[in-house]
Amino acid sequence: MEKKENKAVLFDFDGVVVDTETQYSRFWHRIGMEYLGRNDLEGLIKGQTLAHIYEMFFQGKEKEQEEITGALNCFEEEMSYEFIPGFLEFITDLRAHGVKTAVVTSSNRQKMEAVYRARPELRTMFDRILTAEMFTASKPAPDCFLLGMEVLGTTPDTTYVFEDSFNGLKAGMASGATVIGLSTTNRAEDIAPLCHRVIADFRGFTYDKMCQVNNV
Repeated sequence: MEKKENKAVLFDFDGVVVDTETQYSRFWHRIGMEYLGRNDLEGLIKGQTLAHIYEMFFQGKEKEQEEITGALNCFEEEMSYEFIPGFLEFITDLRAHGVKTAVVTSSNRQKMEAVYRARPELRTMFDRILTAEMFTASKPAPDCFLLGMEVLGTTPDTTYVFEDSFNGLKAGMASGATVIGLSTTNRAEDIAPLCHRVIADFRGFTYDKMCQVNNV
């Protein structure tokens, strides 16, 4: 009998599994205006860890970092975590085909604990959930996705990455995986050059359709 190929799917979290990017954009827009006097911070930091955001925009500003962290923690406790349309059906289909799955997120453990309180089923929905503390280099570096492949025991040629942000898509491509972009955060035409296929959401998207996406 022919050995079944060991496929894996790595999902970014915000804007891919749950519809939170609009909420985060409002938060970081306010932070950018209040602390930096700029109106584009929300677009620049998508897909990056909080530590990287602080290093890039708030280096040496310990008081500001403490204030922002406190505000962010409170904000994430109150956020809604609605699934991207079609996601539940898609991951059920992946499970039926024996595909290994992991969330690879730039969010930290504290944020994910808030998510679990709102969506306790997420703990058992994936084989692994990897958070920002588990890798040193932030997206667009591919480290997080390479770690995802390592823990799931797969290789780039059998791994699919689902992302929505520019930094995340670049990280997925740099990892060598097949990358499918969701136009939940950015326009389809803007992310198309950074992935192998663009979908609006998961409605009507299946395991078989995923396997037809070519890594070229």
